[in-house]
Amino acid sequence: MKFGEFVRELRSRKRLKLREFCLTHGHDPSNWSKMERGDLPPSEQRETLETWASQLGLEKGTNDWYLFFDLAFQEKGKIPDDLLSDKELVESLPLFFRTLRGQKPSDDELDKVISLLRNRNL
Repeated sequence: MKFGEFVRELRSRKRLKLREFCLTHGHDPSNWSKMERGDLPPSEQRETLETWASQLGLEKGTNDWYLFFDLAFQEKGKIPDDLLSDKELVESLPLFFRTLRGQKPSDDELDKVISLLRNRNL
């Protein structure tokens, strides 16, 4: 799913037409429509994204809240900032990238990442 598709789904769950939603929250209907269609990228500003998430009825910390931000960052080709603040997790990213490229990690490297994930209840 793309960010715009998810935003459209969230707005539809609230049973709001695009213009109605935009008028209620002070958004430009043309730009919001472009974003929902994927013709306009999401904002890079965390504060703006948080405002939009709240306007779309998302509660902080829920799966949909995280999906909203993950899709926004994915569309920008970035890693979500809340993950980048986790030093241990960031240190494990090279292993993840190498694995995606088909390079087999060592057993010690895998054990370290598995332990890291287990400690975070992932």
